[in-house]
Amino acid sequence: MTIKTVGVVGCGLMGSGIAQVCAASGYKTIVREVGDVVLQKGLGRVKKFLDDGVAKGKVAPEARDTTLANLSGTTTFEALKDCDLIIEAIVENLDEKRQIYAGLETVVGAHTIFLSNTSSLCITELAASTKRPDKFGGLHFFNPVPIMKLVEVIRALTTSDETYQTVFAFAQSLGKEPITAPDRPGFIVNRLLVPYLLDAIRAYENGLGTLEDIDKGMKLGCGYPMGPFTLLDFVGLDTTYYIANIMFEEFREPAYAPPPLLKRMVLAGRMGRKSGRGFYSYEK
Repeated sequence: MTIKTVGVVGCGLMGSGIAQVCAASGYKTIVREVGDVVLQKGLGRVKKFLDDGVAKGKVAPEARDTTLANLSGTTTFEALKDCDLIIEAIVENLDEKRQIYAGLETVVGAHTIFLSNTSSLCITELAASTKRPDKFGGLHFFNPVPIMKLVEVIRALTTSDETYQTVFAFAQSLGKEPITAPDRPGFIVNRLLVPYLLDAIRAYENGLGTLEDIDKGMKLGCGYPMGPFTLLDFVGLDTTYYIANIMFEEFREPAYAPPPLLKRMVLAGRMGRKSGRGFYSYEK
């Protein structure tokens, strides 16, 4: 099927980035948020990213203007009624996602594909909560969305071949490099990344080295762009803790169990960059 109009539900860090790349790729893009304040903040984030790109010579002024012209915001479901494909990018809460799908299904057509940007929830379970399990899949972007090339395409047990092929081609049309991931907690990237991050925390707890030395060791010794603790702060300690719990619940393997230090830091509100403090301090 042909995709012309794209909806994005959620205009936070991930949702605004997804909306930006869709609009930049020529799709009429409508992003929906629950309230106008949050919506305008997200749209402002897109404009700032593009304006900064123009100032640095990385984005042509015409490309910025075209992207912004393709992008609009709304606080209603009704505005998404003509979308051919809708990407849900809200919080990792099963009940809230189900409510979003129920609201969307009162206004969209039978042909509309639903996709979730979830990083951990079961795609088959999400699909089963809709009236279109054959037109449902996972499309997992990485932060920052406009820069990161990878997208994971996840098939539910019920996803039709036509839907899968349409979604894979859509991801390619965004200038991304899609890979096909299984519908299992963590998919491919987080399934491999999260145990590494958790093990780094355990190693630090056991006195392997300082935060700085462990980070420097992995950067300079393995060529990683970030050490594990810098990455944990960037991703969000609460996000990592949430994903780890889901993976441990599914597999019951010690490697996926959140270390005590991670739990206590989340309870203390030390979420990383977004809260101003994680393993490192970002308070000015």
